[in-house]
Amino acid sequence: MKDSLPEPRLAAPLYGHQAAVQQFEESFASGRLHHAWLISGPSGVGKATLAFHLARRLLGGSDLSSPAGRRISAGTHGDLLTVARKMDPRKGQLRGEITVSDVQPVQSFLHHTATEGGWRVVIVDGLESLNRFAANALLKILEEPPPKAVLFLTTSSPGALLPTLRSRCRPLVLSGLGGGDMRALLPDLPEEILQRAHGSPGRALFLAQDRDGICASLVARAMAGEELDHDNWVIISRLARDADGFALVCDLLGEALAARAREAACSGNLALAAGMAERTRRLGQIRMQSERFNLDKAEAIREALALARSGPED
Repeated sequence: MKDSLPEPRLAAPLYGHQAAVQQFEESFASGRLHHAWLISGPSGVGKATLAFHLARRLLGGSDLSSPAGRRISAGTHGDLLTVARKMDPRKGQLRGEITVSDVQPVQSFLHHTATEGGWRVVIVDGLESLNRFAANALLKILEEPPPKAVLFLTTSSPGALLPTLRSRCRPLVLSGLGGGDMRALLPDLPEEILQRAHGSPGRALFLAQDRDGICASLVARAMAGEELDHDNWVIISRLARDADGFALVCDLLGEALAARAREAACSGNLALAAGMAERTRRLGQIRMQSERFNLDKAEAIREALALARSGPED
């Protein structure tokens, strides 16, 4: 059963996002290629995959079997640098943020001569994870770009970025993949999950982790205003120990709160719609703080589910 996707560095061919590719190709063909591209879109839609696809285009590695293509796949190409959240060896999980020490190598990399005489490319994956110092360091780099250098910056939350950082980038806004591309990428997933993923392959795989429906059941009971019993607390404790349990509950709960907000707005109940939107915002804060500061996940799940059970006045 195909229930995984290739790493963005290894993905070929590219599914979807042809409009974004065309924008880039037109800029490239004009001879005035912009030095920084902000690739935004829903989580799991393929932003990093597109970034590597465009990097391969610049570095002559579109053919994965070519020498440049193999070096990109192996992570050994001298003219490609990637920046993302790093693994914390003590905790065995990704760190909550990208720090200034992660960004600092970009400056020296971009000011060295390209090892293969062409472009130098930097991919920063997950721009919303930059802490304040890292964001300022990256901004300085964008303000003084060297020639023959391109940065591809990905984010699921462009509104959370520094306006000055966004203004120095050319946007590539990605939408969800079509049904044909989704089925081609994930042929063994149920159609119901593909539909709920709204064109995001990563989200489809994420939703498929709730194979027994435990997370969905918890969220449904909370949204119905039910009090959770002892058995549910045992389940929550188990989910908190799972690598993706907390994130999955938050994702499903956020989807449910947003749907409730839309229903309220369509029926003219603007006060309820505003209340649901505020709970969605608070859920995002709970998730961000818990993941960034490695807080107790069981307590965070309880706090998140309590948002659904709060009364209208809350």
